[in-house]
Amino acid sequence: MIRAGDFKNGTTYEDNGEIFQVVWFQHHKPGKGGAVVRLKIKNLKKGTTVETSMKPEVKFRPIDITRRNKTFVYKDNSGYHFMDQETYEQENLSADAVGDAVKFLKDEMEVIGVYIDDKFVSIELPINVIYEISHTEPGIKGNTAQGTTKPATIETGAEIKVPLFIDIGDKVKVNTTTGEYVERA
Repeated sequence: MIRAGDFKNGTTYEDNGEIFQVVWFQHHKPGKGGAVVRLKIKNLKKGTTVETSMKPEVKFRPIDITRRNKTFVYKDNSGYHFMDQETYEQENLSADAVGDAVKFLKDEMEVIGVYIDDKFVSIELPINVIYEISHTEPGIKGNTAQGTTKPATIETGAEIKVPLFIDIGDKVKVNTTTGEYVERA
């Protein structure tokens, strides 16, 4: 058994028949009352991500997962198709299993396939990926990186906040975990 107080990023555990992976965690000790662990967790079967908190002494059953390198090939009515980089076999995942990652998934992107008991259940995107800006309001001469942002759409259709000096066609690095602009590429 693993205690919630021992969680780290990437820890995988079972709770009420569902399998979760810790995306982000923080130990919090308020001035009054007991300590809590704040978590952002991803349901590996459904692909959904939620924020929650729990007492550090709560115990869960750890889950062993296997990771394999995959390449995103295409999407059709049956789901998202990925090719194993070692065996060249293709496997697909439903839109629910891909979850929030679909916002940042682009053709021929290399991802990590997550397997539980030899069943392909989820993917992990690279942390930072370079995307092209497909739509944003035009920048005005003299705009600098002073913390002011504007909405922009990247090539996958996801909307992010970028500094005012970013224009259509610019390439930017985006953190796929948080969905935030990192820097101009």
